[in-house]
Amino acid sequence: MVSADAEEGKPHFIGRITELFEGTDHVKYFNCRWFFRSEDTVISTAKLVDDHSHDPKRVFLSDERNDNPLDCIVSKVKILQVDPKLDLEAKAQLAADNDLYYDMSYTVPYSTFENITNDINEISGISSDADSEVDTSVATATLLDLYSGCGGMSTGLCLGAALAGLKLETRWAVDFNSHACKSLKSNHPKTEVRNEKADDFLSLLKEWAVLCDQYVHDNNAEAPPSMDEEEEEGELEKDEYVVQKLTDICYGGIDRKSCIYFKVQWKGYGPEEDTWEPIENLSDCPLKIKEFVQEGHMRKVLPLPGDVDVLCGGPPCQGISGLNRFRNRDDPLNDDKNRQLVTFMNIVSYLRPKFVLMENVVDILQFAEGYLGRYALSRLVAMNYQSRLGIMLAGCYGLPQFRMRTFLWGALTTMVLPKHPLPTHNVVIRGGAPNAFTQSVVAYDEIQNPTLKNALVLEDAISDLPKVGNDQADDVMEYLVKPKTEFQRYIRLSRKEMLDYSFGDKTGPGEGTLMDHCPLRLNKDDYERVKRIPFEKGANFRDLEGVRVGPNNVAEFDPEIPRVYLESGNPLVPEYAIKFRSGKSLRPFGRLWWDETVPTVVTSANPHSQRILHPSQARVLTVRENARLQGFPDYYRLDGPIKERYMQVGNAVAVPVARALGYSLGLAYLRKHDGSDG
Repeated sequence: MVSADAEEGKPHFIGRITELFEGTDHVKYFNCRWFFRSEDTVISTAKLVDDHSHDPKRVFLSDERNDNPLDCIVSKVKILQVDPKLDLEAKAQLAADNDLYYDMSYTVPYSTFENITNDINEISGISSDADSEVDTSVATATLLDLYSGCGGMSTGLCLGAALAGLKLETRWAVDFNSHACKSLKSNHPKTEVRNEKADDFLSLLKEWAVLCDQYVHDNNAEAPPSMDEEEEEGELEKDEYVVQKLTDICYGGIDRKSCIYFKVQWKGYGPEEDTWEPIENLSDCPLKIKEFVQEGHMRKVLPLPGDVDVLCGGPPCQGISGLNRFRNRDDPLNDDKNRQLVTFMNIVSYLRPKFVLMENVVDILQFAEGYLGRYALSRLVAMNYQSRLGIMLAGCYGLPQFRMRTFLWGALTTMVLPKHPLPTHNVVIRGGAPNAFTQSVVAYDEIQNPTLKNALVLEDAISDLPKVGNDQADDVMEYLVKPKTEFQRYIRLSRKEMLDYSFGDKTGPGEGTLMDHCPLRLNKDDYERVKRIPFEKGANFRDLEGVRVGPNNVAEFDPEIPRVYLESGNPLVPEYAIKFRSGKSLRPFGRLWWDETVPTVVTSANPHSQRILHPSQARVLTVRENARLQGFPDYYRLDGPIKERYMQVGNAVAVPVARALGYSLGLAYLRKHDGSDG
């Protein structure tokens, strides 16, 4: 191992000599395979914050090598290869007498940090909590879905894992939207669904561990008898309340103190009289608390460190949205709207799951030179996780939408790092990846010539659905025709046929019927406008009477045509349509067409600023039509007001993308591949 000259003011390069030779110019050369410091990789110390750090003695072996003049060698360097399964502290101890050490490789494609397991030149007997082989014959692997929404990501992961032979079960889910939580619970009745903030959830996990240590793990501890339990049975006096049972637990919440709360069922009162009480108010009921904790521990109502096999989630980073005029480019993590990324990583740090999968918008790799994406990678590597970053397009996995998203894998060093699943379909391209991360776009190598299925279009997904009107109220109906395409045949399958065992051997409610096939009801004015939009490809507000297209393709009112007004007295062509995007947009009241795809399924059905009109009907796309564009099975029913259902679908991870990732996860968990991409 040697160090070699670098630019003035920069640290020396570090490498492993693989060959010494003399060139035809009679100059002596060496071929070197280079090591990267953390700051030389995608994570870059310029993006670090004070919540984590990297050992300056830790380097990463790269695949990059080249020839260099022998006289550029500065000195010999002692670099120790250590077992990746050791924890970071043990690695540092082993390397104390060496200049540097390495345990992982780093490759620029997919920004991959991965175990090096071959040619270990010194294996330590030092053990760690991660230094044990995983039992791949386990009956069920557990999954925690953070920022779960209605469950698109976890549902897809479980479906894909089942295809690989792994039974993956969503045991816990957390989201702040109550309607999304109800949707997830109705489709996954065995899941412990928590409607709370992720920060409160993390605080609850830590307090739960304390309670379990006190009431479960400490066999010598006995709770004193409660005052309530010492009282004899009898009628309660007026204004007297006795705790019957504790039924739930949470931490803090809106207008509450930052502490543990228990949901109390009061003796002699019905469930509608249950209340949330801070733990300090229950000091006289230690046995009730002990009973609840012991039962909850047995049922695993909350995970303890080591209980979670897979942790997935998409922490919102609204501070980087283009709609935010006050984005903090200098320090994005100082924006509260981006802090959930930190919370997500803090939960990973606390629970130490075997696998991590984080989803997010591609802007985390674009905004402020990819600050947030680099931070996420940095946190995982600093926590001794292998990691791999990929940019995936939903259309590449059998959907009629483009939808580019970032997916970040993490895996303990005892596990195989999952691959990113390669595309199965062609896709209609609607944009590109950030320049610095083009090598993270999941695709085949240029030398490969795969046979991909044709890109799916709108007709493939929704042409079999019954005709409904703007006023459609019923959200449960029968199919009127048989499936017309392969996509439609698949999307109509039952839970069992899809290997979804959320209801065990039972049939879930509503299976076999069509649910959520109702549109957002447009007001009278908008409905009148939609009826006048021609039923033809490319139609939009520009086809309404009184609009013309001027220079530079800018829409404007036609001065030669009198302004047309609706029965309400409002104009047929509203000002906002003309002014949207300075008159250059084709989106207001835009009609989709059968042979097209959509850029991205959005969170609302507002026709004022987006193309969302049905090709042949005077309405916007229904909730179910949007759900199909996201790959949700028809049996997946949504909860809440119709606007909430649109939001749940638009915010979800596309199910086929998650299913493909789940298949890769299953292969890695069961050690059916070596983890390398390709």
